[in-house]
Amino acid sequence: MKSSTLLIAALLAAPMAHAHITIEQTSAPAGAYQKLTFRVGHGCEGSATSGITVILPEAIARAKPMPKAGWAITIGERDVSWKGGPLPDAQYDEFVMQVKLPAAAGKQVFKVIQQCEKGRAEWTPAFDVMPPQ
Repeated sequence: MKSSTLLIAALLAAPMAHAHITIEQTSAPAGAYQKLTFRVGHGCEGSATSGITVILPEAIARAKPMPKAGWAITIGERDVSWKGGPLPDAQYDEFVMQVKLPAAAGKQVFKVIQQCEKGRAEWTPAFDVMPPQ
C-alpha cells in the first residue's frame, strides 16, 4: 500500500517538475510566420528570474521579439535575450517572438537559458513544424 501511494505522488508531481520553460504553441505549418510564446513557470530554486536567452535552431533564420516593459532586449545572430525584471519565483510570465518557420517539416528544438539572481538553468522546449497545408 505504501509503495502505491509513493508511485501516485510521483506521477502527480511529474508534470509539475517538467513544466519549467515551455512553448505555448505546439505546432504550425512549414514556411509560416509564427508567434512563439515562451512561458517561464518559476525561477531557479526559489531565486527570481533576471534574464531569458532563447537560442534559435539552425533551421530558423531569425526572430523578432516582442518588447516587454521592464526588460531590455538584445538580438543576436542566433539568439534573443530579455534582461531585466526581476520575475519572482512565485510568479510566471511569457516572452514572445515571431519567427519564420523552415520550409521543411520536422521538430525544432530551442535552447533556453534562464538566468536568475542566484544561479541559472537550461531548458530545451520543442516545437513541431508540420507539412504545409
